[in-house]
Amino acid sequence: MADTRRAFLKHAAATAAAFSTTSARAGGSNERVRLGVIGCGGRGSGVAQQFAEEASCEVVAVCDPDSRRAGSLAASLAGVRNTRRPKVESDLRRLLDNSDLDAVLVATPDHWHAPASILACEAEKHVYVEKPCSHNLREGRLLVEAARKNNRVVQHGTQSRSMQLIADCVQMLREGVIGDVLVAKAWNVQRRGNIGRGQPSDPPPNVDYDLWVGPAPFIPFQANRFHYNWHWWRHFGTGDMGNDGVHELDYARWGLGVETHPSRIAGLGGKYFFDDDQEFPDTQTIAFEWPGDGSVGKKRMLIWEMRIWSTNYPYNVDNGAEFYGTKGRMMVTKRNKLEIFGERNERLDARPKEPRRDLASHHVDFLDAIRNGRRPNADIELGHLSSSLCHLGNIATRLGRGLDFDPATEQIANDDEADRLLARDYREGHWAVPKGV
Repeated sequence: MADTRRAFLKHAAATAAAFSTTSARAGGSNERVRLGVIGCGGRGSGVAQQFAEEASCEVVAVCDPDSRRAGSLAASLAGVRNTRRPKVESDLRRLLDNSDLDAVLVATPDHWHAPASILACEAEKHVYVEKPCSHNLREGRLLVEAARKNNRVVQHGTQSRSMQLIADCVQMLREGVIGDVLVAKAWNVQRRGNIGRGQPSDPPPNVDYDLWVGPAPFIPFQANRFHYNWHWWRHFGTGDMGNDGVHELDYARWGLGVETHPSRIAGLGGKYFFDDDQEFPDTQTIAFEWPGDGSVGKKRMLIWEMRIWSTNYPYNVDNGAEFYGTKGRMMVTKRNKLEIFGERNERLDARPKEPRRDLASHHVDFLDAIRNGRRPNADIELGHLSSSLCHLGNIATRLGRGLDFDPATEQIANDDEADRLLARDYREGHWAVPKGV
């Protein structure tokens, strides 16, 4: 067990030591990180407020094609820890042109996550990007490459990576509290709303809809595929697997101990409940397999379950993960609930053998990573691996068949239709289309 723990800590130390970064600002302990916010909706506003309340950070600019949202956030931030009213932009290019800016928060709709983050890396800004980090798998890889090429800190918004309970549980799993962990299960069970059926119409006068669509192929404005409801449209979102599910998939993958993409994906699902315009499933069961070297004891499986029309939760919690080991099982959730059972279902009162250091909150970890030249808790490579589970699961569900995936080349074998869905079409000639797509 001691060897296992040493390996766990050695890996964490090596990850931090492997990364170094320089910044014109925020290099010293007394410098404040000057932050810009791209995307001023509910999530962007909430995380921006958290950053603004930190003494080591100042929000100096906000950007959104919806001038009403941008103005509202700027007004709410004025005076927070003596922060001046942030400058308001509609076009992120003008925000990124600000040479005094150290970092950006990207909290746009999913189809903008990777393009905006890549542009920010190329403008030498560090990035906190909301989950999932990409609209499709190809974009995720391009974002990882942009972060490495430009030596930027890129934190993925899977904040469970900075939760003490989750980190402690991963440590206990590594120490063998339930033996060898062979299978994990993650779930998302909650009741979403019906978005109805809509028709194209004119966008609100306070919205630059052309900017909002950005590099995606242009389609007319429609009210039930705009603010928040874009999540349920393939053109802009990634469904609830990419919206809420990526959190649970991320720490389930972490606890399972797999550090690559899976090689096999199989799944079923569809619209079982909502009779509306939503394009993504409301019900899914997906299995991901990591074959290892193919021998007994080396294979790993992660199971995903989603029912977004129910309030009958496993363990009476809407989102969570369960780990099945050779000597027991563990259930943990980001709702701060933990249950551990032994081989005969006896309840265990287990704790880490050695205390870990207290973890800072996710946005504070990002600021600290910038200042100390290290990779953050949810480095973009980790974010890409977990976000890709959502993309692969959605492809398997959409096509109704299994996928053979090559983790090294990030391609689907012997299925051209599925392989094409690893990327997307873009608006021809648009300035935000990522290079290399």
